[in-house]
Amino acid sequence: MKIYDLLVNRHSGIRERYHRLHDNADQKGRIYSYAKLLEMNAQYYILRKKDLDMPANISVYEDRKVPLNVSESAKAAAERGSADKVISRLSQFDVISFDIFDTLIFRPFSEPTDVFFMVGEKLDFLDFKRIRTEQEFLSRRDKLNTHGTNEVTLEDIWARMEKETGIPSDAGIKTELETESEYCFANPYMKKIYDGIKEAGKTIVITSDIYLPSDFLRSMLEKNGFTGFDKLYVSCEHGCSKSDGRLYKKIKKDYPGKSFIHVGDNKVSDVDRAKEAGFETHYYPNADKEAFGCRPYDMSPITGGAYRGVVNKRLYNGLNRYSIEYEYGYIYGGLFVLGYCHFIHRYYKANDMDKLLFLARDGDILKQVYEKLFPEDNISYLYWSRAVGTKLMIKKNRYDYFKRYIYNKVNQSVSVREVLESMELGFMAEKPEWKSTGLSLGEQLTHRNSDTLKSFLNAHFEEIVKAYEPQSEGAGRYITKETEGCKKVCAVDIGWAGSGAVALATLCKDEWGMDCDITGIVAGTNTIHNSEPDASEVFLQTGKLVSYMYSQSLNRDLLKKHDPNRYFNVFWELLLSSQTKQLTGFDVDEKGEPLFVFGKAEKNPDGIGRIQKGIKDFVKDYVKYFGHKPFMFNISGRDAYAPVLAVAGKDNKYLQTIAKKFDLVVGVE
Repeated sequence: MKIYDLLVNRHSGIRERYHRLHDNADQKGRIYSYAKLLEMNAQYYILRKKDLDMPANISVYEDRKVPLNVSESAKAAAERGSADKVISRLSQFDVISFDIFDTLIFRPFSEPTDVFFMVGEKLDFLDFKRIRTEQEFLSRRDKLNTHGTNEVTLEDIWARMEKETGIPSDAGIKTELETESEYCFANPYMKKIYDGIKEAGKTIVITSDIYLPSDFLRSMLEKNGFTGFDKLYVSCEHGCSKSDGRLYKKIKKDYPGKSFIHVGDNKVSDVDRAKEAGFETHYYPNADKEAFGCRPYDMSPITGGAYRGVVNKRLYNGLNRYSIEYEYGYIYGGLFVLGYCHFIHRYYKANDMDKLLFLARDGDILKQVYEKLFPEDNISYLYWSRAVGTKLMIKKNRYDYFKRYIYNKVNQSVSVREVLESMELGFMAEKPEWKSTGLSLGEQLTHRNSDTLKSFLNAHFEEIVKAYEPQSEGAGRYITKETEGCKKVCAVDIGWAGSGAVALATLCKDEWGMDCDITGIVAGTNTIHNSEPDASEVFLQTGKLVSYMYSQSLNRDLLKKHDPNRYFNVFWELLLSSQTKQLTGFDVDEKGEPLFVFGKAEKNPDGIGRIQKGIKDFVKDYVKYFGHKPFMFNISGRDAYAPVLAVAGKDNKYLQTIAKKFDLVVGVE
């Protein structure tokens, strides 16, 4: 133990690398692990290789490289070829053999063993996935020592599991088979190919290296539409496998004088060994391995495995080609919107809220998804904007009014006229006092003239307040109606200072005299990169604002990484962009009813529609696979942020490529 503590246990990086080599190794492998252990200690203490202090699989931030000019699905589809071409090629042979898992059948996980998380949940057993994987390895080792083959049955594995864990083997086998059946689904690309081959009248056989019984596999295949195959060859029942080549020889013996081709995802067992046995082959690259370089792995294991599995199986099966905008929504917005909606719902229920208000326009897609997930909740889409809130809060927060409308636009190539028009105060330049300012409407707003403009407007403050009174009246009537009968309401937004919800709460109480408490829920807050990093801290501390992904007290690594100066705010706002027009103000008609004043719509409404479609399709897919498991929707804010964090990398090239397709208005608007 003293030697172990000195050489292994002192540094977590050395310990992790050593155990990866040593555990479950044979005699030669253990000798090799000892040699590597000495080498690592020499590197650390003599060569000062300090990265050995940390495990190899721990990185603070990932840097994933994704295609920039073509969607992932289009790239995958081009590499796999059309289903019709594959059908044409396979039809040239008499007997077509198909692999099962990751070829005909998919699981919504990025690793096959992730299904053991779900088995362990049902059996209520701690660390089940690791133990089940370990016992399978040991069962194969024992079988090799006693019978000269490492092919084992599910009964073999569970006989050992029962001895080691105490779980009755009958119960374990039943649970594992039920769980496999529960999550397996047909690969749509291969289903089209399979059906085409069957229609051509060809002989189809199914060939798999697996421990599952053939009667279960047959039932599972038929359940997913793979019917009419001639024979099913399962390695555990024949005592030989594709990986040793002998299973292919059995197939050839059963069909003498025929031509053969095998379809599978493993380059060794499905390609090399098949060729050695005299088969032609059609390699179908494993979807999860193909997507490995694009997906984040710095996530919690269950949510991460499910997220990657759902995304990879949709984009890499080869059947469809989606647009870059669609994939932006599906890959980077889907998990976030799904997790955020469930976070909102949990808060809504836990705090007995009366209503949810999804603030325009970021709340558009959130509201669309939320009402599908929770149709029983009382929700509304509320027309609102930063511009409206800033104007109506002028009496309560004059500082913010001038900061947003004047000082945030200094030296931004904006004219004085444009500033006044954005404030809806163009008439101010017609006043006699205007000439004394020395300001020209055509000149640009700069650090030299901004104070002059502010001083002039401050001198006419009461007139400005009066000019906004119709807007305040219209907004008050509208929001009073939307919150009628409510005492506790949540206002949902993207972020960042929470000004939308705070403005609503203040105006409802102080301006419109409403007896309604409004709590703001935001996806994220201001960060250390903002000029006002602590702007909303009091509201977060008191609970008047609640954040999902990060704040000063939650996921501080994201707080430090999320940099608005590198357009991180823009990327998130793009995910929640809307085809609806921008609200610029309120008014009232002759009957005193509220009127909405809308500005321009976004320049790429079709692209926004595709982003929203991608988000909704991800949610639909995830719910289809995991809707019966409520715990799968406990998606942390850190996991929801992980896909964007991984693709942002050092240069943001992918996200900048996406942003160029749009012309988002960022700032007070």
